[in-house]
Amino acid sequence: MRLVQVFVPRGKLEVVLETADEAGVDYAVSEAASYGEFEALVSIPVPPDAVEPLLAAFRTAGLPESSYTVVTAAETIISERMPEIDDGTGTRISREELEARARELAPAASTYFVLLVVSTIIATAGLLLDSAATIIGAMVVAPLMGPALAASVGVVVDDEELAARGVVLQVAGLAATVATAAVLGWLLRGTVLLPPGFDITAVPQIRERITPNVIALFLALGSGVAGVVSLVRNVGSVLVGVAIAVALVPPAATVGLGIAWWHPTVVVTAGTLVLVNLLSINLTALLLLWGVGYRPERTERIDRVYDRLRSRVVVLLAAIAVLSLVLGGVTYGTYQTAAVEHEVRTELESMSDDPAFEAFRFQEIGVDYELIDVYRDDPPSVTVLVERPAGEAESADFADRVRERLEEATGTDLEVTVELVDTQRSG
Repeated sequence: MRLVQVFVPRGKLEVVLETADEAGVDYAVSEAASYGEFEALVSIPVPPDAVEPLLAAFRTAGLPESSYTVVTAAETIISERMPEIDDGTGTRISREELEARARELAPAASTYFVLLVVSTIIATAGLLLDSAATIIGAMVVAPLMGPALAASVGVVVDDEELAARGVVLQVAGLAATVATAAVLGWLLRGTVLLPPGFDITAVPQIRERITPNVIALFLALGSGVAGVVSLVRNVGSVLVGVAIAVALVPPAATVGLGIAWWHPTVVVTAGTLVLVNLLSINLTALLLLWGVGYRPERTERIDRVYDRLRSRVVVLLAAIAVLSLVLGGVTYGTYQTAAVEHEVRTELESMSDDPAFEAFRFQEIGVDYELIDVYRDDPPSVTVLVERPAGEAESADFADRVRERLEEATGTDLEVTVELVDTQRSG
């Protein structure tokens, strides 16, 4: 429920009361001379989805926009008339509340950047430590939900200042995230805090951000949906903010680490993930806000806003489609490398039980087959450890036989190295 309180300018009380009567709502009037330029305060309890049409009716009836109207959430209303007032079906907040909440969620620039830098430092440490818990903890601090939703709300309700502020905060915030992670990575690189020869691409949490696939789109789209639902229904904004931050801060921090280690592949792949997530969140928010019925206050602006919205959606879809080609390429390459490794392992297990290789036991030491090798058409490099009984001799073409079996299983050319170990077991 909402409590709408209208500070009625002098000479407008009758207009307000007539409008309230026509709307069929209950109200209470407090008249006093102490209101200065206002002659009365009218309090009206209404469901959340009734606020917007009620305010529109007041404006149509002649209540000036310069008058004060306060909308507050009523925690509890005790009345036998509650079922008549609110049947429980109204869950969408009004346009005015939506715009006010969007402004509140986009904090002052100083607060925004301080929180974002702190969040980035924690997230970068979590990436380097391969700590998922630390990364999630950093997301609680990140204030990225507000700007992402403010930009979309501004477009839908035709508030250009709010839309521009949301876009600027998003772009500047992600740039600050990349810069912070790059500086932190540069400071830590080569120190005793990281082991000698530290390879960022070998860290699972970082590797997850540099091998994104098409499934990553679901995280971004889901975060956008959750953000809009949280905003329009005024629930769970903190948890939803974590989901949005997870889609943006860790990959942006990974871009910064790629810069610090001067690893172009990391920068490109993680950067693609950041852009896809950012655009997908904004696209989802725009479509949902328009879909649930939010429009500019002035009806003559609806067509203009719709044209702008359509143009933005087309641009966002085109950009996401182009960037998704990279995700698709990574998805295919990742599948190919995983498939080769799986088939090699499976075939080696089969060879250990094959009478043709009696007394030999095969173990995979490693498959060197990276994403870039798939598109360079470089053959996978497989190293196989073969245990043999002491004194057992193998044929001169043993390595070739192993290679041929593995190539037949994988369907691709391989470079195979066989390491033979004499083994003697007790008992």
